[in-house]
Amino acid sequence: MEFEWDEHHEPKNREKHQVSCEEAESVFGFGLFLGPVPCGVEERFSVMGVTKTERTLFVVYTLRQGKIRVISARDASKKERKAYEEKIKKASNL
Repeated sequence: MEFEWDEHHEPKNREKHQVSCEEAESVFGFGLFLGPVPCGVEERFSVMGVTKTERTLFVVYTLRQGKIRVISARDASKKERKAYEEKIKKASNL
């Protein structure tokens, strides 16, 4: 997977949410892809996953020219974490 970051937006996201590029990218390997995110500008998607430091992140991204362009990465809310854990548990029982 090849990633692309907006050089102006990424530092703002890192400062606001304390999520590094590497940490956000790590959820794509083992994350749960949640599907489309409503956005009038372009098609966006979301993924949630647990990092090596055991943070559950919610990441919004788009696909541009074959690359994953991360729009936002933040800690998942309590409600999102619960839904994620339920989906993972359900998937492991299949």
